[in-house]
Amino acid sequence: MTTLLYTHAVCHDHITPPGHPEQVARLEAINATLSGTAFQDLIRRDPPIGSLDDVRLGHSRAYFERIENAQPVEGLAQLDGDTFMAPGSFEAALRAIGGNIDAIDQVMSGQAQNAFVACRPPGHHAEKANPMGFCLFSTVAIAAIHAANAHGLERIAVLDFDVHHGNGTQDVLWHESRVRFVSSHQMPLYPGSGGIHQKGAFGQVINIPLEEATGGEVMREAWEKVLSEELEPYAPQLVLVSAGFDAHTRDPLANLNWETEDFAWLAHRICDLADKCCDGRVVSSLEGGYDLQALGDSVGAYIGVMMERGA
Repeated sequence: MTTLLYTHAVCHDHITPPGHPEQVARLEAINATLSGTAFQDLIRRDPPIGSLDDVRLGHSRAYFERIENAQPVEGLAQLDGDTFMAPGSFEAALRAIGGNIDAIDQVMSGQAQNAFVACRPPGHHAEKANPMGFCLFSTVAIAAIHAANAHGLERIAVLDFDVHHGNGTQDVLWHESRVRFVSSHQMPLYPGSGGIHQKGAFGQVINIPLEEATGGEVMREAWEKVLSEELEPYAPQLVLVSAGFDAHTRDPLANLNWETEDFAWLAHRICDLADKCCDGRVVSSLEGGYDLQALGDSVGAYIGVMMERGA
């Protein structure tokens, strides 16, 4: 079995203003790491373009058209305080969706063990009707609903370890009984949601708020408890991951103190869950991570484990 990597040149055309943390250099840092010999066995694929029908799994047609029409012919368009579009942004966001959907189809058909979609813009802050937090479409939520519809799955786990709460994923999946959503995140912090009282329409949402300065030991205890007590009994048929690396101690946008090896630990435990419950099927999608060195190192550590476990 193999590990697939999805990325595309158009994701470098999603330009943001100078000094914006969600910058092209993020992918450049990841690509530099993944160009090393340790990653030569990655199977690299161009992500297809997600369709209107794909987007409508999580958003309305009117929302799709709103985002499409907001894309500028030149320069930048500002959608909210920190969310921007450039001439290549719309296609880049659709490639992220298409990459996740194709990765799911490949993993579900047994063509690959696991996959990582290294596309930008990220997606987990985009709500049903609102782009926000650098995000245009709720990429992983859309992918989860596709997995349920296209492959007849009734138990899908979406795990989000980005330092910011995945409010958009939660919003889109709030009434989705086939998906269990788990998010760990610093709290209080943008976007302000993610309290333990937010449980979803079917009690299928689990939020893990972490205090400022929380390090890897506390994180591991929290995730271990949820994995063993909530997710293993749930027995997901597929595991999807919103893989944000901004809980790293070097990241400038938050104040958790995780180290690179903590992301490797998460990858191992996610694979343990998938091996036990769903023949190792895991699809991960890039979310945050804004210190370039920490991002490259952490993504490398995470994908390295996925390759090891998928061999």
